[in-house]
Amino acid sequence: MPSHILIEACCASPEDVLCAALGGADRIELNCALALGGLTPSLGSLIDCCRSVSLPVFAMIRPREGGFCYSSVLFSAMQRDAQLLTGAGAAGIVFGFLTENGEIDRWRTKDMMQAVPGCPVVFHRAFDLVPDWRKGLETLIDLGVTRVLTSGQAPSAAHGIPVLREMIRFAQGAIEILPAAGIRPDNVRQIVEETGCTQVHLSGQSVRHDPSWPEKTPLWFSSPDAADGGAWRETDAELFRQIRLNLQPLEHKEE
Repeated sequence: MPSHILIEACCASPEDVLCAALGGADRIELNCALALGGLTPSLGSLIDCCRSVSLPVFAMIRPREGGFCYSSVLFSAMQRDAQLLTGAGAAGIVFGFLTENGEIDRWRTKDMMQAVPGCPVVFHRAFDLVPDWRKGLETLIDLGVTRVLTSGQAPSAAHGIPVLREMIRFAQGAIEILPAAGIRPDNVRQIVEETGCTQVHLSGQSVRHDPSWPEKTPLWFSSPDAADGGAWRETDAELFRQIRLNLQPLEHKEE
């Protein structure tokens, strides 16, 4: 077991990033609209995040909700976003391209990497939709992708433990496997122990309520599953502290 399990925080604002850093996160994935699975953050948000913390900040490049097969117009915009965000301080980018049959889109992945030469790149959970994950990993390894974000093609990392373990063994260090989805203080230790992973990804959020929101109003400005129209989710530093605390016995465990 490594001496340190890296914790990546999935954040949606500069406030989220500060909370994650206070809670002990090691790396940031910056998005907006996490309720939609995470979309490209604003340039201003990225600049403020990089100024406020010394942690590496990876920027999500995803122009819309839904699947991962994009028009040429959106793909061009994604390349431009990647160049602007890395130029403004992003340590790397996070993206995913699939073909119409759900396989890794080799050529768009390659073109995106060429748009930001030498920049670390992460293939996000679009990977969990590919029909053959071994073939998918081989493609990403061949392209030189740094890391893949995955739940082991299951609804959550806890449910995907057997496949995550296989993925890590299959990759043999040629690409980083970053478990994600549903990781919490009460299951993180099991996921790390049973998969052999050296890093985890989570949002670690709790619900907040805007004080300006009227108690009774027919209007709604939050996600459909929010407690009320003035509610939002924000990174909770205490949840990250609990994650780090629960990982400590593994980090100090002798091999």
